[in-house]
Amino acid sequence: MTIRENLTTIKASLPEQVTLVAVSKTKPVADLMEAYEAGQRIFGENKIQEMTEKWEQMPKDIQWHMIGHVQSNKVKYMAPYVSLVHGVDSLKLLQEINKQAQKTDRVINCLLQIYIAEEESKFGLDENELEAILKSDAFKELNHICIKGLMGMATFTDSNDQIKKEFSRLKAIFDKYKDNKSQNTDFSVLSMGMSGDYKTAIDCGSTMVRIGSSIFGVR
Repeated sequence: MTIRENLTTIKASLPEQVTLVAVSKTKPVADLMEAYEAGQRIFGENKIQEMTEKWEQMPKDIQWHMIGHVQSNKVKYMAPYVSLVHGVDSLKLLQEINKQAQKTDRVINCLLQIYIAEEESKFGLDENELEAILKSDAFKELNHICIKGLMGMATFTDSNDQIKKEFSRLKAIFDKYKDNKSQNTDFSVLSMGMSGDYKTAIDCGSTMVRIGSSIFGVR
């Protein structure tokens, strides 16, 4: 199957309210252009330098999503163009994104990453940390970011029941905050689900899925 065929198949299976992020990390620009020519406009990268190189080379109507763990010292490179930062897991990182966004006179959309997996390797906030950030005075002063919602990754397991339980928990946390509208929060995006578990994620209420290998082939 070609990239175009894979994309067409996946898009046909997604409900209308679910946004597809094509995870293009490590893939050459030629592959991304094949997806672009098939109509894909949202790409997800996990390294800021690689994403910036692609942004420089590719059409400017693409939305670039940073889906990997973000290092504060690299934020300045993506601040001029990034559409959505998925993996924000500290107030300190939000403050740095705000600072760099201010320099480019932008408001950068972010998702707060919630730790839902039963694995040590995943980043993210727990529910108490999430609440502490959203209620803090320091957060309320950030005028150049907007929290668009939450993101999470399920445990890497064959147990669909466990994945479902974790996604359902994230949806419950999301629902708790989704009516919290303020000048820098607008809970409308729940980013959960990847190539292996996106159908379960959609069943649990995901509005954004991050799919790589099912589009571009296994790395």
